[in-house]
Amino acid sequence: MSVRPYRDIQRRKSRQIRVGNVLVGGDAPISVQTMTNTLTTDIAGTVAQVNAAAAAGADIVRVSCPDEESTKALKEIVKQVSVPIVADIHFHYKRGIEAAEAGAACLRINPGNIGSADRVREVVKAAKDHGCSMRIGVNAGSLERELLERYGEPCPEAMVESGLNHARILEDHDFREFKISVKASDVFLAVAAYQGLADACDYPLHIGITEAGGTRIGTVKSSIGLGSLLWAGIGDTVRVSLSADPVEEVKVGFDILKSLNLRHRGVNIISCPSCARQNFDVIKTVEALEKRVAHITTAMSVSIIGCVVNGPGEARETDIGFTGGGNNTHMVYIAGNQHHRLKDQDIVEHMAELIEQKAAAIEEAKKAEAAE
Repeated sequence: MSVRPYRDIQRRKSRQIRVGNVLVGGDAPISVQTMTNTLTTDIAGTVAQVNAAAAAGADIVRVSCPDEESTKALKEIVKQVSVPIVADIHFHYKRGIEAAEAGAACLRINPGNIGSADRVREVVKAAKDHGCSMRIGVNAGSLERELLERYGEPCPEAMVESGLNHARILEDHDFREFKISVKASDVFLAVAAYQGLADACDYPLHIGITEAGGTRIGTVKSSIGLGSLLWAGIGDTVRVSLSADPVEEVKVGFDILKSLNLRHRGVNIISCPSCARQNFDVIKTVEALEKRVAHITTAMSVSIIGCVVNGPGEARETDIGFTGGGNNTHMVYIAGNQHHRLKDQDIVEHMAELIEQKAAAIEEAKKAEAAE
């Protein structure tokens, strides 16, 4: 037990699979995914979007393959990107075979909607032959008719049953390199379905609130749903589904993980909402600083507080702190201790330079430790 047990999250024990060079499940870090929204046949556009997502921190990116032209393009896309690509496959089993041959690291399928047992067997063989894993993707909006008729509506029990039924299809073909998702746009339904699935199997779980909406409401819904699951130790890889740029999905996914102390990447800025006590413009300063240090991937914490009520206390818990003071004279903290005063200078640029210096020192220490 840690010195702060109230922060401890006990992750569900799951088996581990591989998506390209990314491990999913077991004790592997919780990975962050997104999906391109370009036409897959637009190779240059899709590659640019994959690379932008990877630069933002995406570990895995999914690409839709609705037709043969898309799987042909996939072969070229895979050559030009650095992250594993998941091919999104629906209905036509040949697309799954083609995607595996094209270099996809994982196939997202519903074994039940790609045809007969023979067709499933062919897709599984292609996955085995080319080192692909799979994701069984159950969605409340496309549950099997038999389950809807039996349960009357999409419900947690129906979604769990669907996922386990699909899992058995793959298991019957001696294939166990897969993860499962049971997504819904309804937060209550999705969370309950994942809780049931987590209790029913040990496969790694890909978690998400599907069709969550635009950036603001989608972030809120995803934070509630994914936060609830991750806090309970459920989830091995996450995708935030927003009607927005895929880069925004990656950012929100990492912010959720950072908030729960499950992954750390980049600068975590702790800042006050500001009030009449502020001694500088907190909101504009934080907005500008976030953009200025967006290129930094080194994990560190920075506090930006407008006055001395909470500023010194927050600074004690962060790598670098900044607290507003009277007469335009502010205090900079390093490692929780008062370090120097700042008066009549550009706060954003001053703090950015300190952050960059700290990041360089952290990375240098990592290299030295690795060399020992």
